[in-house]
Parts: sequence; C-alpha cells; structure tokens
Amino acid sequence: MTKPILHFAHANSYPAGTYRLFFERLRQHYDIHAMAMHAHNPDYPVDDGWTSLGRELSDELARRYSAPVILVGHSLGGILSLIAARNRPDLVRCVVLLDSPIVAGWRAMILRLMKAFNVEHKHAPSRFSVKRRNVWPDRESSYRHFASKRVFAAWPEEVLRDYVEHGISEQENGVGLSFSRETETAIYRTIPHDLGKLTKQNFPVPVGFIGGEDSVECRLAGLAATRRLVGENFIQIPGGHLFPMATPEAAAEAVNQMINTVLSEAVSINVV
Repeated sequence: MTKPILHFAHANSYPAGTYRLFFERLRQHYDIHAMAMHAHNPDYPVDDGWTSLGRELSDELARRYSAPVILVGHSLGGILSLIAARNRPDLVRCVVLLDSPIVAGWRAMILRLMKAFNVEHKHAPSRFSVKRRNVWPDRESSYRHFASKRVFAAWPEEVLRDYVEHGISEQENGVGLSFSRETETAIYRTIPHDLGKLTKQNFPVPVGFIGGEDSVECRLAGLAATRRLVGENFIQIPGGHLFPMATPEAAAEAVNQMINTVLSEAVSINVV
C-alpha cells in the first residue's frame, strides 16, 4: 500500500538532516520528503515577511509532486508551510505546525514598529545569531562546542551528531556552519507581522498545532491567534521549542495523531 506523502520544512538554522530520528519514527506511516536547507537559494532571497521563502516552498511542492501532500513544519518551517498553503492550497492536504505560533495583535504591531525603526529587543534571537561561533578546527571540536551548550542539553547524542553531520560542512580552514549565521539572522529580523489576518478568514486547508509546554517562543508570541486559526486542533506536549529534536519519538507520535485528526475532520466536512 502506498504511504501518503509528508513534506517537512525545518526550523531556522537546523537543516532537515537534523531530524533524521524524528523522520524514522514517522516513516512507518508516511513517505517523508524535505528540502535539505531552506533560505540559501539566491532565487528566493530572505525578505520581509518571508514571502520569497514561502514561494520557494510552494514552487518545490509544484515541482516534486503530482497530487496534494501533507505539510509539516517546525518553527520557520511551519510558517513557510502556512504561506505556501495559502498561496497554493491545491498542492496541500493539510498543515501541521510544530511550535510555529502566529504573531498577531499588539505583539505584531510592536514587531512591525521594531522592524520599521531597525530596533531589536534585548532578547531577540538575532542578537545572538549574528555573533554565533561559525568556525571550528574539525567536526569533533564543533560537536564538543554544541554539547556544552544548554540549548542542546536535552538532545539525545544521536540527534546532536546528526546536526553536526548535516549542519557543519568542510571549509578552507576547518569546518563551519552550513546554514550561514547571516541568513539565520536575516530570517529572525524579517519575521512576518501580518499573519494575524489568516485567523480572520477560513483557511483553505485544515491546520493543526503542536507546541512545547515550555516553549519560550510560544510564550513570547502568544497563542491566542494560533488557537483561533486551528480551533480544537491544538495540543502542547512536554518540551521546549526544539521538542522534535529532544524527544523525536514523542514528537512523531503527536504529529501522526494530529494528521489523522485534521484529515478526518476535513473528510467529515466534505461529506456534510
């Protein structure tokens, strides 16, 4: 029996290979595909609101597939999946957002003003990414560097090894980040501030949301707009913003359940 196609879009600075264990848990149910790395094709530059990056994803779907597919996206990838589905709903069966909250209301207004006046909040991730270390003598040195960081402390060693395998590449004087820190920073500085309008109309495909109970990103963005968009298709599971890496098995199980829920609801609506 042919498995349904699931196309995955990764988070900012984490190439798709980082999610290998997460994908392995999902492969018993789905045919998994992903772009190796978003935002590094000069034909689709990082622009305000990620318009070009959303078009990059929808163009990729149009090239790859002859029928609509399931879209699952983590953080950046979730918002790109929403943009692609809004632009080309004929290519998408449903969208599942993994810790990709929609910034709306007063938070969106503040974000818009900060971008307009080129001001960054003292806790903005771009303030850290712009000076992130990006060169090491060898892969093992880079692994030890990441293993010492609190953000990676909850990751299984195998997942962190996958990140080093796919997120680090050979360079002239050693190894360095494959996903450039300049691109990562540009993405943070152009977060969409106008997606709240998606909650004020019927979205063209069903959408579900899975967040981390301890996600700082969800707390800062707020979840009211996201709840309006997804309705009852909203759950939170143990973990922070990077829960697909920290707990890939639990994340995959939650994704499979959410896909089944939103697709079954879509079938029920169509029948009625």
